[in-house]
Amino acid sequence: MNAVTASALTASAANEFRRGWPVVAACFCTAVFAWGFGFYGQAVYLAELQRLHGWSSGLVSSATTCFYLAGACGMTQVHRAIERLGPRAVLTGGALILGAGAIALSRVTAPWEMFVCVVPMAAGWAGTTTVAIATTVSLWFDRRRGLAISLALNGASAAGFTIAPLLVALSHAIGFTAAVPWVALVGLAVLLPVVLVAVRHPPVFGAHGVRLGLARASDDRAEIASQAQAMRSARFWSISAPFALAIAAQVGFIVHQVAFLLPRLGPGGTGLAVGCAAFAAMVGRLALGAVVDRLNQRLVSATSFASQAVGLGLLLLLPDRAAALYGGCVLFGLSVGNVITLPALLIQREFAASSFGLVLGLSTAVGQFALALAPGLFGVLHDATGGYAAVLMVCIALQLGGAVLVVVTRGGG
Repeated sequence: MNAVTASALTASAANEFRRGWPVVAACFCTAVFAWGFGFYGQAVYLAELQRLHGWSSGLVSSATTCFYLAGACGMTQVHRAIERLGPRAVLTGGALILGAGAIALSRVTAPWEMFVCVVPMAAGWAGTTTVAIATTVSLWFDRRRGLAISLALNGASAAGFTIAPLLVALSHAIGFTAAVPWVALVGLAVLLPVVLVAVRHPPVFGAHGVRLGLARASDDRAEIASQAQAMRSARFWSISAPFALAIAAQVGFIVHQVAFLLPRLGPGGTGLAVGCAAFAAMVGRLALGAVVDRLNQRLVSATSFASQAVGLGLLLLLPDRAAALYGGCVLFGLSVGNVITLPALLIQREFAASSFGLVLGLSTAVGQFALALAPGLFGVLHDATGGYAAVLMVCIALQLGGAVLVVVTRGGG
């Protein structure tokens, strides 16, 4: 690459950020809201609904399973919704639906009402989470897409040390049924104006949603034209399968994290541990985002999975040591953000730009189906064994299995 070409590429990347940084900021705010109520919030819902109504862990976790299953179905259609309605409508509509669903969930008095609430919440989750955010960012970014997605998805980590601890603290201060509406309405009051102002008309696109002037003529990455073709692709499964195992373990633990920590650390310590883990997730994603485009992303993925297994090992081996509980949560948290971000970066690197939204949506849905089963199964396992030791061992096994698969499998098409 000569100096003139390198200078042109640098100028192109800089121009992307000048034009697209408001979109990254809006997507960051969307991620804070989405993960606050659709991801980290699940742990708070589980603990509080158990405390208020005496419902079993397995029963409440099964509602979380339904939430993620319904969300997985919705994620396969997000790229089409963005094509037809535009990213602004999808993000704002998703946030409104998710917030309304969370408020309704905080007021349930019978088990069946939980299941009624989680279905619309899942639709809102699909319209505000990874697929919606990464697809929206990809409309403004090509050459620095990986960094832009990493920055936008840092909102997911921020949710863990802002919304999640706030929900825990307010639930004990003013009650669960009052805490969720207050936080949700304030969140919407901040988020909606930001998205409406920042996410306007994307740059001009050509066929297949590829921004004109940025498609690489020598692009030899795999091109996928349909979901059926993706399901037959070995390369697709070489990314989707290991991440499905890792994300199932990650979400399964996070949903039960508050319930696991509360009897050991109390409300204040639990909020601190959750917040520290989420802050670590943001630090880990920022640190990796700065260099990830120059690294072997499959090896990075395996390292992330293994580090989470080590963190969970500390919780398993030293459950009565506060230092080990905090340390294990931080070590686990360092890769939480990267496990969410890395699939989009791998797909960007290994699949053609025209296939990005379709492949990411389907791959994320595969992970959602896997993780949807985890909270309920872990809840049943907890009830059957009377504790969380078996749950932690299963999580560790899934993380290590994903670490092996992501480096030894690499489909060719």
